[in-house]
Amino acid sequence: MRSNLKYYFPVFVLPTLLAFAIAFLVPFFVGLFLSFCDFTTITDAEWVGVQNYVDALTDTRSGFVDSFIFTAMVVVVSIVTVNIIAFSIAWVLTLKLKGTNFFRTVFFMPNLIGGIVLGYTWQVIINAILAKYATTIIADWKYGYIGMIILINWQLIGYMMIIYIAGLQNVPPELIEAAELDGAGRWTVLRHVTIPMVMPSITICLFLTLANTFKLYDQNLALTNGAPQNKTEMVALNIVNTMFFRIGEEGVGQAKAVIFVVIVVAIAMFQIRATRGREVEA
Repeated sequence: MRSNLKYYFPVFVLPTLLAFAIAFLVPFFVGLFLSFCDFTTITDAEWVGVQNYVDALTDTRSGFVDSFIFTAMVVVVSIVTVNIIAFSIAWVLTLKLKGTNFFRTVFFMPNLIGGIVLGYTWQVIINAILAKYATTIIADWKYGYIGMIILINWQLIGYMMIIYIAGLQNVPPELIEAAELDGAGRWTVLRHVTIPMVMPSITICLFLTLANTFKLYDQNLALTNGAPQNKTEMVALNIVNTMFFRIGEEGVGQAKAVIFVVIVVAIAMFQIRATRGREVEA
């Protein structure tokens, strides 16, 4: 059996490796090279060293630092709200209540809607509410900030809820029964038994929320498109605008993308390491 697996291993793995190399590795390294060049196309790239990185971090007109600050503000609040609400809903839906399957479906459905549709939908909803006060979502960056957080929560809570439900259902019932026999109340059981046992799910959900929120583009484009005055422009939107709508700054845009990838990967690795250290084995 092992000899057959070794023989056919390349047959099954090679197509996946080729697809991964073509779709990810080659573009990544080409992009890394271009981040040190001044170019309009790949064929006319001229080496300029780290100047693109200097421009990306120091040129106030590019708005990269400001967009990163705004993105970080959205990410921090979204991670907390999405995961607390998703875990709370998952916990309630595992209490053997009637109609839990229906509610699981309802909460998960927003995750199936495309980002552009979500952005325009919430733009209409929020503008309808703000119309009573004779203003719009793009009149003040605070409205766009709150709108982004609401949109992210509405889209991601259902998906995270499913993961938390799976984790809660894998908690050994005998642990909960033992804690209850020792006189522990529901909240004590939740804090000292359930949550530690669900830490693997928490690790996954925190990572997914972090990654999905940092790389938001289409929702940001549809909801505010960075207005007013690019104050609600998130990093992904800033990178795209630099690459494709600012002539002569293609290299700067590529440098921004590399910086963005490095920072997000570093934060994600730190988060995974921190939360995995709190995981316990059943």
